[in-house]
Amino acid sequence: MSDSFYPIFCTLCVVVLKEVNKIVVEPYMDEPFHIPQAQAYCRGEFATWDPKITTPPGLYLVSLFLKRVFLVKCNVSMLRLTPALALMALPVALTRLICFHKRERPPPSILSPLPEAIILSTFPIAWFFGFLYYTEVPSVLFVVLTVVAASQQRHWLAALLGLVSCTFRQTNIVWVLYAYAASQLMHLRFRRASPGQPALTKLHDPPALVAGPGDLLQSVISAPKVLLDILPAFIPYTLVLAAFGAFIVWNDGIVLGDKSNHIPSLHIPQLYYFVASATFFGWPILISGSGGASAVVRGVWSRMFGSKTRAFVTILTCGIMGVTVKLFTIHHPFLLSDNRHYTFYVWRRIYMFHPLVPYLLVPVYLACTWAWFLRVGQDQTLLQTLLLPVFVVPTLLPTPLLEPRYFLIPYILLRVQVSEVPTWGMALEGGWYAIINAITLGVFLYLPREGVGRFMW
Repeated sequence: MSDSFYPIFCTLCVVVLKEVNKIVVEPYMDEPFHIPQAQAYCRGEFATWDPKITTPPGLYLVSLFLKRVFLVKCNVSMLRLTPALALMALPVALTRLICFHKRERPPPSILSPLPEAIILSTFPIAWFFGFLYYTEVPSVLFVVLTVVAASQQRHWLAALLGLVSCTFRQTNIVWVLYAYAASQLMHLRFRRASPGQPALTKLHDPPALVAGPGDLLQSVISAPKVLLDILPAFIPYTLVLAAFGAFIVWNDGIVLGDKSNHIPSLHIPQLYYFVASATFFGWPILISGSGGASAVVRGVWSRMFGSKTRAFVTILTCGIMGVTVKLFTIHHPFLLSDNRHYTFYVWRRIYMFHPLVPYLLVPVYLACTWAWFLRVGQDQTLLQTLLLPVFVVPTLLPTPLLEPRYFLIPYILLRVQVSEVPTWGMALEGGWYAIINAITLGVFLYLPREGVGRFMW
């Protein structure tokens, strides 16, 4: 029966795309920038560039490829096919990534992706923007392919795919480095000396859930001992870094086009918004572990208040987080003015409901962080579990705008690290995503507000 899931998924993608094209005939929101730019490329006008566009032309080049090879037209409806095709390819890529974390062989046929991968491909942010001419889904697809290639120790291919991913979003350079680092941690964890050979140098990297602060220090101290073993694999990525550096010099910065509205800012609370968002979307996965929801509550409580030392550290951490909320919260003008996005209402009606609300949420952010650490760390080492947060920081910290699309890649890479998900957990996750998708797409398509427009993420 599971073999029929993927054809159903692809059919549903086509049906939804057709409905979106039928109802949303004109370009919407950011599409009025992206679609004319793509059409200029389709006409061969490569010197034309809209200065309001802040991302590289990867999306438009894929559409141009489809036009040249498959004679796909460059009208609104057919341009939206580009992200939709990426969405349909996403389960295939995610299957390989999930199997990497489970340390299992993927299915023999690429057309038989795991049900878990299909469900994750319906993640609401990916699903919604898979039917509009946005960069998000092609971007996440190539990031996942980069991580998969690196996990297979095919580093030249990973570097090439990573370079392609950067043509959709510049910040994907961070995920190229993450792909390399994740592959090397897994390699160091399971490598063994050949028979008759001396034992290999080991990186201190104990299981995450039994590790302590001292283990992290020992890991840092032991890292130089294995550095020479992992450097050769890094060579292909140096070329990507060199190309990226050349782009920054040529462009005089990382942001293309409209730099005035995308000035990097120190936005520490963005990290808190991400972990809260991940918990909102991923609670079915958090409670699907051994012991269910009660085990999550007990585990989080133990980590936060299980001893006097932990309680003191929790209070101190909450105090520091409170200071960062006070000093680094950004009320972005786009967030305050555009009432066509759900974040406008979250900000206005929850975050700004009372001056104390941002501070009352601090313990919630910390509890959510512990919940994910305990769930992801069940089958990983300390460094494997901490690696993703390290790379999330440079992608989210400089972004001044609260934008759910920025959370898409971090969430996908976080979710695939949960290696043991029971069938009922996947069913609950899929049902939760389906409810959100039905509501958000239904409101977008069928309930536009006069004078406001269509609501979207």
